[in-house]
Amino acid sequence: MKLTRRWAGPWPEAGHRALTEWASGLPHRRPSGSEEAVELWELSARECVRDLVARYNANGDTGRFDQVVDLFAPDAVMESGDGLPRHGREEIRTIFTGARDAARWGDHPVYLRHVTGTLQIDVVDETTVRSRCYYFVITDIGLDHWGRYLDEFRPVDGVWKFAHRRVTVDGRNPDSLFLPDQT
Repeated sequence: MKLTRRWAGPWPEAGHRALTEWASGLPHRRPSGSEEAVELWELSARECVRDLVARYNANGDTGRFDQVVDLFAPDAVMESGDGLPRHGREEIRTIFTGARDAARWGDHPVYLRHVTGTLQIDVVDETTVRSRCYYFVITDIGLDHWGRYLDEFRPVDGVWKFAHRRVTVDGRNPDSLFLPDQT
């Protein structure tokens, strides 16, 4: 399906109307297999999830952990590396600070980039979205490690947040800067 710009006016008024018209007839295969038109709130939820996943990686890669933990609901749960669930923002923060402190950076500037792909988003309803995607991490050694993010999101005060994140590591470079229980 080719999307074309069907409005000429300013974005908020005319663009919103055009997007709503376009979305109202958009077929979408839901996990149940039924086809329905996508509603505007669902498009918004999907874009918010894409933005959360991107901000998580961009802020984490640059050590902005306050911004990372703000992406999580206050009572969120995160599981990674060691498999122990961390509850709440302060426990989740320890995943990032612990990895930073234990990584084998050496005495040179660090190059760290998380890249995500094949993001699949399932909008369950207006309060629950689930997603999964692949990620890989590039560091000074090249491909460092890779795996999957398995997520659930919910709105908190009208803003979508991570409610649960599970990070799996499917493989790693033998020279990885991160020890097996840190990622």
